[in-house]
Amino acid sequence: MGRFPAARSSPYRPDAIGMLADAAGYDDPERWWEDAVEHREADPIERFAAITEAIAEIRAVDPRPADHPDVAENARREAAMRKLLRAAVREGHASIAVVCGAYHAPALVPDSSARHSASSDNALLAGLPKAKVAVTWVPWTADRLSLTSGYGAGVAAPGWYQHLFAHWTERGTTAEVATSWLARVAQALRGQGLDAPTASLVEAARMAEALAAVRGRPSPGLGELDDAAQAVLCGGSPLPLTLVHRELVVGHALGAVPDATPTVPLAADLAAEQRRLRLRPSALEEVLTLDLRRPNQLARSVLLHRLALLGVLWGTPAEAGRTTGTFKEAWTLRWEPGLAVAIVDASRYGTTLASAAAARVAEAAQAADGLAELGELLSACLLADLPEGIGRVVAVLAERAALAQDIPDLLASIAPLARTCRYGNVRGVDVAQVRRILEATVVRACVGLPTACAGLDDEAAAAMRRAVDSAQHGLALLPDLPLDDWHRALAAVAGSDRIHGAVAGRATRLLLDAGLVDRDDVADRLSRRLSVASPAPDAAAWLDGLVSGDATLLIHDRRLLQIVDGWVAGVGDEVFDDVLPLVRRTFAAFSRPERREIGERVSALGGPDAARGESTPLDLAGAGPAIRTMARYLGWEASA
Repeated sequence: MGRFPAARSSPYRPDAIGMLADAAGYDDPERWWEDAVEHREADPIERFAAITEAIAEIRAVDPRPADHPDVAENARREAAMRKLLRAAVREGHASIAVVCGAYHAPALVPDSSARHSASSDNALLAGLPKAKVAVTWVPWTADRLSLTSGYGAGVAAPGWYQHLFAHWTERGTTAEVATSWLARVAQALRGQGLDAPTASLVEAARMAEALAAVRGRPSPGLGELDDAAQAVLCGGSPLPLTLVHRELVVGHALGAVPDATPTVPLAADLAAEQRRLRLRPSALEEVLTLDLRRPNQLARSVLLHRLALLGVLWGTPAEAGRTTGTFKEAWTLRWEPGLAVAIVDASRYGTTLASAAAARVAEAAQAADGLAELGELLSACLLADLPEGIGRVVAVLAERAALAQDIPDLLASIAPLARTCRYGNVRGVDVAQVRRILEATVVRACVGLPTACAGLDDEAAAAMRRAVDSAQHGLALLPDLPLDDWHRALAAVAGSDRIHGAVAGRATRLLLDAGLVDRDDVADRLSRRLSVASPAPDAAAWLDGLVSGDATLLIHDRRLLQIVDGWVAGVGDEVFDDVLPLVRRTFAAFSRPERREIGERVSALGGPDAARGESTPLDLAGAGPAIRTMARYLGWEASA
């Protein structure tokens, strides 16, 4: 009937259902279970008895000795189960239901008591180590019951089996399972904007019945229904079924536990907040858009941010759409059973969400690697409305900032500090101390920036450029913050020939945007940087720093575009292959309309010699073969 595992690395018990399926000639245990159990309309008690008898036969021929580690472990587990059953019988319960794996059923039925006495079970359990435990119930979801979730005892299609169970419970038969399932498939397809006419449902049901007959199955299973739906409703394409698979085959059902269920205080506080804010957990993914000017929706935002700090990712930030304000948030919500476990784990930090999140923040602040991480943590505290957490992070941040020497780290911390200062008033948080730390950080970063930018390789220059951009974005959030020191530092970087082109070009662009250099000066610098004396890769890096992310300079400044066009045309063949990827990366960041506009303006320049007032006559005779080839491709050969 099959081979039993012999090695310790194998499972501690054989796959009994798989062995039964194999003995029946099935290569898929799930399909055998459907045919032998789910689709049989016999008495369920008789079916359970038959399965128990079959597994008892499998256990009887188990070749492993009783002292085998896996066999001994299984015997102890079943002894503990029988001990609990005896206790239930002594309490006077006449009907007792046991939920367990089918493999254990032969060891738990009443006639097994003769083979397993109470004294023998107690002897098996004697001497085992004891530990205090607390248990609670966790709501289940259909997704959690699925094999794809990693649940070892899961099934491939919990939604399908729920459909079978509900149909049997309501009607006591499985005669119309196929029709009702295909009706649900059609409804789901229509929900995705796809056609699913009623006449096609009738044809799909007939095809499923025919497939089941051809395959020797008692009635259509999920495989037959999928094949029929794909052929009739989806035109042979599997993609439409993929769109509705999760909704139907797996499902979005979410269980519930009674309010009186024992739980940790933190979970009780979360449940109270969910009721107060009318924010019900759901296994179905949904997008929640919040207007922070409304007290209830602001409280929802605070709740989700506190949970995120605790590692309970019920919601993840989503795109809020086009908005220039700071009062809109969007979250993608989806509750999973594992989050209940995460709540229990987070309860070591406190008994309420506010106290636990503040304690978690204090721990994270001590373990933070750099100022940038502390700055992001500070922003998170602000969004989660944790004044105590902000105080603890600020204390660590002030201590670390006073000793920090790494300029990129100082620059990276500016943006989160600036966000805290700007949006603190929106949340009603005092950010005066954060403002003082920010101002001191900016001064220290400005002093060390020119020196830190010298002698950088390509990777270090890219990191420095990202840090400079981040700092600029943060400083732009605070119009009242003095920027003289920042602009002097950028001018020192932009004016040095010893600094990597990516950083120097970016500094030049930031000064241009601030109105501190004019376009003629930028054109002169660009011409010098793109001259023959400069190595082509260095020139490409400087150009990327100047124009990357914004094509307006090249579109609206003819002189700059002529300089760039002439430089590209004059790059030598020996280095062109090295320069091309760099230039392509720069222009690939522009949108397609921007690239088209640049191309049209380059074509109107008259060639690279136009900047020098020269023109090159077109050699039409030399271009003849190319013209004839293109005419042939375009179908103009006859007219030509």
